[in-house]
Amino acid sequence: MTFKPAPWPRALRSTHWYSGTSRDTIYHRGWMKNQGWPHDLFDGRPVIGILNTWSDMTPCNGHLRELAEKVKAGVWEAGGFPLEVPVFSASENTFRPTAMMYRNLAALAIEETMRGQPIDGAVLLVGCDKTTPSLLMAAASTDIPSIVVTGGPMLNGYFRGERVGSGTHLWKFSEAVKAGTMTQEEFLEAEASMSRSSGSCNTMGTASTMASMAEALGMALSGNAAIPAVDSRRRVMAQLTGRRIVQMVKDDLKPSDIMTRQAFENAIRTNGAIGGSTNAVIHLLAIAGRVGVDLTLDDWDRLGRDVATIVNLMPSGKYLMEEFFYAGGLPVVLRRLGEGGQLHKDALTVSGQTIWEEVKDVINHDEDVILPLERALTTQGGISVLKGNLAPNGAVLKPSAASLHLMVHRGRAVVFEDIDDYKAKINDETLDIDETCVMVLKNCGPKGYPGMAEVGNMGLPPKVLRKGITDMIRISDARMSGTAYGTVILHTSPEAAAGGPLAVVRDGDMIELDVPNRRLHLDISDEELAARLAQWKPTHELPPSGYAWLHQQHVQGADTGADLDFLKGCRGNPVGKDSH
Repeated sequence: MTFKPAPWPRALRSTHWYSGTSRDTIYHRGWMKNQGWPHDLFDGRPVIGILNTWSDMTPCNGHLRELAEKVKAGVWEAGGFPLEVPVFSASENTFRPTAMMYRNLAALAIEETMRGQPIDGAVLLVGCDKTTPSLLMAAASTDIPSIVVTGGPMLNGYFRGERVGSGTHLWKFSEAVKAGTMTQEEFLEAEASMSRSSGSCNTMGTASTMASMAEALGMALSGNAAIPAVDSRRRVMAQLTGRRIVQMVKDDLKPSDIMTRQAFENAIRTNGAIGGSTNAVIHLLAIAGRVGVDLTLDDWDRLGRDVATIVNLMPSGKYLMEEFFYAGGLPVVLRRLGEGGQLHKDALTVSGQTIWEEVKDVINHDEDVILPLERALTTQGGISVLKGNLAPNGAVLKPSAASLHLMVHRGRAVVFEDIDDYKAKINDETLDIDETCVMVLKNCGPKGYPGMAEVGNMGLPPKVLRKGITDMIRISDARMSGTAYGTVILHTSPEAAAGGPLAVVRDGDMIELDVPNRRLHLDISDEELAARLAQWKPTHELPPSGYAWLHQQHVQGADTGADLDFLKGCRGNPVGKDSH
């Protein structure tokens, strides 16, 4: 794609606030000067908003204030005027009931922050799972020149000589305690090794996946995704990003120029190649909805079906983000996709170059981390979209994290009406369940939890774990952490709380899974299913007020991105009227 920069110099958004001698511009400019800014900074320099999701309560992003200073340095060097703006930061680690419930609120708040203030361009300073999609959604809605720089993954963890991946080993060790192969004391000892430096998850969890999605979409500089948080090259990337955003403003290079249909197709294929999180599905659908690209679940299945997973990282493989960076990072993966005819090479990036120009000469430094095609973890690594009478609008499964022997299976349903019901029953030795059963969890979708928590990778019952069984089929309308693994069917749509077929599954029903043929079937007659649905009544109560009420009233299904219905589409960045 050839991009034609806008003529420069030209009037900027910020000039409506700061340029001239009217009472209103003196009002805006004068108050800013109480921070000691010289007058000439307000005379035609691009104002760059550094939208910083730093928070002491978002540990993945706890180092972003330091990184913001490097972004500022780059902006100054390029002739811009950097202003740091703290924005809504939803931490996956601490938010209840789930950070996903607040992704849309963050996107709305940040969109209005961008639109309502004198920002000519934005650096999206992100890290933790929901911060990346929420800021990309906001940028797509305003279409102000924007660029992503992530905080980067933490360093490898080690416990008793074993490489420990954040999240992935949490699930593994927790199951080991229940199975009796690890003591609680050992689990507590391992805790200290799981998060040993600043940064986000060091596995190919959702944070690293979304950093990779930002790069594959063309919204971050090449190589951004994998640099460890504490590596000096992360700070260099931040400074270069600060320089680049100033030129993007001068060129009027906007998110809508970059996040095209081709860019989303590149990202979907990239997700398959890296063994990325299923959460990428819901986030990319939401981002596409904001920028005006018609993206569907069917696109995810069609585009990812023949993509091999070649990145040997947990939870699908054995390495971590640190090794991925040393091997060459995402540019190597993008080059592989391009060489295999699975990349739109002329898709534009924030650098002003095409994605192929950025990656065509990179080198793979470790073929045990980024595998050759003949040694791929799986030849069909893209997200599998399953449909059938149990999921008319679709459900998703990550083949690279699933068990091959369970990809075609028929089993008896063991039903949990909600997460509390699951917690009450799962450790009961009298629970009628074995490894051939299908665990079904209801009422954990966008409306049901509420917010769609990462509880879909239900832990197995202890009596099954003690047999040495490590995987069973699990079905829900929930999400799961990108660090998790197993034959887990997620995002079942319509969700149970909206009256989807999942709501009427009963203990003892037989469920058929056929991943190769993309089928998920509840083995009852159409008449029986219709009768059950006719008798169904909602069990969850609508919150009386506040954001929870707004969310429940307006959130859409997982199959379209679980955005709020009134936030779809690009609303642009009109300057508006001065109220003073």
